[in-house]
Amino acid sequence: MTNSGQGQAAPGWYPTAPGSTQVRWWDGTQWTEHYQSLGVLPTGVDKAPAGTSPNTAWIWIFVLLPLAQLGELPLIASLYTRIFSAGLRNPTAITQLELAPSSGYLALQGIGVALYGIFVVLAVFDYRSLKARGVPRPFHWAFCFLGSLVYIIGRTVVVRRRTGAGLAPSWLFIIVLAATIVAMVVVIGPIVSAAVNSAVLTAG
Repeated sequence: MTNSGQGQAAPGWYPTAPGSTQVRWWDGTQWTEHYQSLGVLPTGVDKAPAGTSPNTAWIWIFVLLPLAQLGELPLIASLYTRIFSAGLRNPTAITQLELAPSSGYLALQGIGVALYGIFVVLAVFDYRSLKARGVPRPFHWAFCFLGSLVYIIGRTVVVRRRTGAGLAPSWLFIIVLAATIVAMVVVIGPIVSAAVNSAVLTAG
């Protein structure tokens, strides 16, 4: 590869000199210190340069993002209190249409959409970062539209095949999800129980 037009060249392995059997990784903007011999780079075998870390800053933010849902606890508690109270007074009153005007309900929907969008953006940056590091054909960020868990699982499988590592983010993501669910149950459970007891006493 000549110096002219290097900025337009796609990331990939290029000969260090015309006719050379040694290739060097071009990350799309500059040469890296990763070298390979054409004799050990079989066609069809997708491997990242030796020592490539699959753990980007973006994936760590991605796996910790569910903790942001803990900020929804007051809204969720208020919503469930309203549901149980309304249901005990009039079981036919609990409908999506009647809950929609609630400011708490609308806030929860907005937070959910915002978090969904942030997950997708983080997946895009993570995908690009992996490509820049020389990881061939990373798990595509678009799978995040199917859910954050789909992306983290698919990413883990692919980067492990490409680099031999990358399990830590998936395990941390599972732990964070479990901790978030437990926190919601612990915080919301007593609040809802108190609302139900109050409604029963009022009805009685």
